[in-house]
Amino acid sequence: MNASSFNRLVHKAFLFQLSENEVLKQFCGTVHHRFTETEDLSQLPFLPIRLFKTHPVITCSEKPLLFFESSGTTGQDRSRHYVKDSGLYEQSLKIGFEKEFGAVNEWQILALLPGYLEQPHASLVYMIRHLMKQSKSGEDNFYLHQHEALFDCLKQSESEGIKTLLVGVTHALLDFAENFPIKLKHTHVLETGGMKGRRKEMVREEVHAILKSQFGLEHIYSEYGMTELLSQAYSLKDGIFSCPPWMKVLVRDEDDPFQVRTSGRGALNIIDLANIHSCCFIATDDIGEVYEDGSFRVLGRMDASELRGCSLMAV
Repeated sequence: MNASSFNRLVHKAFLFQLSENEVLKQFCGTVHHRFTETEDLSQLPFLPIRLFKTHPVITCSEKPLLFFESSGTTGQDRSRHYVKDSGLYEQSLKIGFEKEFGAVNEWQILALLPGYLEQPHASLVYMIRHLMKQSKSGEDNFYLHQHEALFDCLKQSESEGIKTLLVGVTHALLDFAENFPIKLKHTHVLETGGMKGRRKEMVREEVHAILKSQFGLEHIYSEYGMTELLSQAYSLKDGIFSCPPWMKVLVRDEDDPFQVRTSGRGALNIIDLANIHSCCFIATDDIGEVYEDGSFRVLGRMDASELRGCSLMAV
């Protein structure tokens, strides 16, 4: 998809949501925007992500039965993302995954997701469960705290040369790696971020260095996603993320949210056209750097913003 085609789709999505999404309509009524007159993406009014905690951000009058809810911690309000069309979400999920990793049915998928697996509406668990359904290995499985069972499964998979993807929340991967080091040749590790207060915060490079050493790997993969977005960005090397064609990351000035650029350092704004039934234009609380080719790095969190499992502090 070229830039002109993407911008036209963004413009149509914005006009649709401006008409059908009451939260976006009210937000736009409080800010000055000119996006209806131009297709310059920097003129988009990006909805503050915190509004998913306080309002139903949807483009239909009735709340859908399916929704995702952020994990949060004690005392925190949780974001809720209503999903009107699960088929659209699952299609975008599969295409986005296969863009980076190839056919999902060629993978055995193992998941180490404590803190998420216990949550009945965790988008990450839904995502991995759906990918497992597409896999043909027959041995896909979730592991809560069964590190020894996971270790035995990995040993067996390695001995049989099975192409495996181990997906894990950061603190759980570190715990597993420290207690069950294993040299992996046929297994790739995908960390999803998140210490959840279980361990001290670490920069991404430090986390990846430990995992690479304990698993004998050259690279550790990363996933960037959150409850409020239906699309994911992936990093296959050096913490540099790339987006699927219907997703784009921009950067805004931390002190002036209406100063938006297509590249540079600042707070991250995200366009996700898979969010067509909620809001495609999200102003996150993440700090990052966006490059000229559209790839990006996550550098940390804005001051005074709440800790989130979807972001891993890095410098």
